[in-house]
Formats: sequence, structure tokens, C-alpha cells
Amino acid sequence: MDAKDLFLTQHAAVQSVAVGGNPASAAERAFAGLSDEQMRVRPREDLNSLAWLMWHIARAEDIMVGALIAGREQVCDDAWRKRLGVSRRDFGIGMTSPEVTELTRAVDLVALREYRDAVGRRTREIVGNFKDSDWGGELAAPALQKAAADGAFGTRAEQMVKVFTGRPRTAVLSGIALFHPAGHLGEAVTVRSAGGFGTGI
Repeated sequence: MDAKDLFLTQHAAVQSVAVGGNPASAAERAFAGLSDEQMRVRPREDLNSLAWLMWHIARAEDIMVGALIAGREQVCDDAWRKRLGVSRRDFGIGMTSPEVTELTRAVDLVALREYRDAVGRRTREIVGNFKDSDWGGELAAPALQKAAADGAFGTRAEQMVKVFTGRPRTAVLSGIALFHPAGHLGEAVTVRSAGGFGTGI
């Protein structure tokens, strides 16, 4: 198994079955079979909703993999923002608790699931077309500064540009498309348990 196949196998584990083909994926266990009401539950003020987690995971991958690694426009254009009912251009870093609550209330859940899948499919397309040379290199400051100017990092723009400039592309790819969702899908187990509708495990 080469690096591309390994990545795609691991990526399928944090995607819906529609995207990765894995019916036992962590994403399926976290988000499948829930009502809209359950997706919007915040069991405690210190916990996010499942809807927010899905939005955050998708936005981070859209920005970091699509825009910064592949140099493409984000999936989330004006039409998607209208469908989602969310005008924010960032991925939620630094959001306040009331902002999390408002996004949780406002986001269109059908559109959100479709957006998450669209981002996942695009990541798989990008990596599926990687040549050996695409695994190398680092994130450059101009690309990060452009993303920041487009609102991708919200109020943390200066910090994010500084932190990610010079980071190896492969580290960002695996960090954002694999480890980041895996961590938040673990958080989803806590939300489900605290909300009283099963852990999904």
C-alpha cells in the first residue's frame, strides 16, 4: 500500500459511507440515524452540538486542503453559504458559545450533510490525483495571507498565518483531513452520551 492508498483508506474512516464507502466509519457512528433535534442539542454550554462539529470539520478541510494545499477555490461559495444558512467564511476557531448556539440553530442540516460530503469527495479527488511531487513542499505565506484576507481564519488570522507558514504539506493534509476530524468525532461520542441518545459506538 502506497501513501496515496493509505491516506484514502484512513480518510474513508472519517467520512460518510456515501463518500468513503465504509459503513462502519467513525462519521457514520457519530452522525447517522439522528433526528434534526438531536443534531442541534448542546447538552452543556461547554459542549458543541453535532451540527456544529460537522460544520467545523467540513469547513476546516475545505479551507486547508482545497484552498491551501490544492490552490483551488473553496467548495463553500456564496451559493453554498446561502443553502447552509451560514454567512461565516471561517471554520469556527475562536467562536463564542452564543455564536456556536446561533450557528447550531440556523444551519440547514440537509445542506450541511451534502456540503460535508462534497468536501470529502473533493479531498479524495485531490489526493487521488497526487503525483509523487505533490507530497512535498510547505505551505507558503502568500497563500495563507490570501485565505486570511478572504476571512478563512476569522479573528485568528494573524495567528493562523504565523502558525501554518512553512508547515509541510503532508503534515497539514493528514492533520486536517484525518486527525482533526478523528478528534472531533471522539468529541461527538461525548455529545451523544451527554445528550442521552447513545454513543454511536
